[in-house]
Amino acid sequence: MRKMVLAISLTAIALPAAPALADPPPWAPAHGQRAQRIYDSDGRYIQPRRLTRNDRVWRGRDGRYYCRRDNGTTGLVIGAALGGLLGNQVAGKGDKTLGTIIGAVGGGLLGRSIDRGDLKCR
Repeated sequence: MRKMVLAISLTAIALPAAPALADPPPWAPAHGQRAQRIYDSDGRYIQPRRLTRNDRVWRGRDGRYYCRRDNGTTGLVIGAALGGLLGNQVAGKGDKTLGTIIGAVGGGLLGRSIDRGDLKCR
């Protein structure tokens, strides 16, 4: 009797959750719209980027805007080096290596985000 009650209660719990796991059908309006906003014509993921004063923006012959910009590598390298030095100095006696690694990762991320700037570029 216990097994029967347990089986019925598990089935009653699992059945209402099944529609929540289903994907929308291909003919649904959200299906195509979502795919168009996330991927470009070549199937690559579109990620907006921020522009700075040093970026070049121009309008192509097809009427779309294009931009050429720095990808943040310089800020990443300088930030990682300075963060590693700072992490090494701040860390305790036995934790110098860990402090250097954490400082380098944090400094690299901070330097890259500062180097990229404020405006978006796709």
